[in-house]
Amino acid sequence: MLVHPSTLMDLAHDRQRNLTAEADRWRLLSLARLARRCRAAARVGRGQPTGSLASCERSAVVPAL
Repeated sequence: MLVHPSTLMDLAHDRQRNLTAEADRWRLLSLARLARRCRAAARVGRGQPTGSLASCERSAVVPAL
Protein backbone atom coordinates (compact mmCIF):
# COMPACT_ATOMS: atom_id res chain seq x y z
CA MET A 1 0.00 0.00 0.00
CA LEU A 2 1.43 3.35 -1.01
CA VAL A 3 0.81 6.43 1.09
CA HIS A 4 0.81 9.82 -0.52
CA PRO A 5 3.67 12.01 0.80
CA SER A 6 1.33 14.83 1.86
CA THR A 7 -0.79 12.35 3.84
CA LEU A 8 2.33 11.04 5.53
CA MET A 9 3.38 14.60 6.44
CA ASP A 10 -0.10 15.32 7.82
CA LEU A 11 0.12 12.22 10.02
CA ALA A 12 3.57 13.22 11.25
CA HIS A 13 2.40 16.75 12.09
CA ASP A 14 -0.66 15.41 13.90
CA ARG A 15 1.53 13.11 15.97
CA GLN A 16 3.89 15.96 16.81
CA ARG A 17 0.97 18.18 17.88
CA ASN A 18 -0.39 15.37 20.07
CA LEU A 19 2.99 14.84 21.74
CA THR A 20 3.38 18.57 22.35
CA ALA A 21 -0.12 18.82 23.83
CA GLU A 22 0.54 15.87 26.12
CA ALA A 23 3.82 17.40 27.32
CA ASP A 24 2.00 20.68 28.00
CA ARG A 25 -0.66 18.86 30.02
CA TRP A 26 2.00 17.08 32.11
CA ARG A 27 3.85 20.36 32.69
CA LEU A 28 0.62 22.08 33.78
CA LEU A 29 -0.27 19.21 36.12
CA SER A 30 3.22 19.27 37.64
CA LEU A 31 2.97 22.99 38.33
CA ALA A 32 -0.49 22.52 39.87
CA ARG A 33 0.81 19.74 42.14
CA LEU A 34 3.75 21.89 43.21
CA ALA A 35 1.46 24.82 43.99
CA ARG A 36 -0.83 22.54 46.00
CA ARG A 37 2.13 21.20 48.03
CA CYS A 38 3.33 24.75 48.71
CA ARG A 39 -0.11 25.86 49.88
CA ALA A 40 -0.43 22.78 52.11
CA ALA A 41 3.00 23.42 53.63
CA ALA A 42 2.07 27.05 54.30
CA ARG A 43 -1.16 25.96 56.05
CA VAL A 44 0.68 23.50 58.29
CA GLY A 45 3.23 26.08 59.42
CA ARG A 46 0.75 28.82 60.23
CA GLY A 47 0.63 29.74 63.92
CA GLN A 48 3.42 27.36 64.89
CA PRO A 49 7.07 28.00 65.65
CA THR A 50 9.15 27.99 62.49
CA GLY A 51 11.95 25.82 63.81
CA SER A 52 15.08 25.98 65.92
CA LEU A 53 16.33 29.38 64.76
CA ALA A 54 17.63 31.71 67.48
CA SER A 55 15.33 34.50 68.58
CA CYS A 56 15.86 38.08 67.46
CA GLU A 57 16.12 39.48 70.99
CA ARG A 58 19.25 41.42 71.90
CA SER A 59 20.09 39.03 74.73
CA ALA A 60 20.35 36.19 72.24
CA VAL A 61 23.20 37.84 70.33
CA VAL A 62 25.25 39.20 73.23
CA PRO A 63 28.38 37.06 73.73
CA ALA A 64 28.91 35.46 77.15
CA LEU A 65 31.76 36.94 79.23
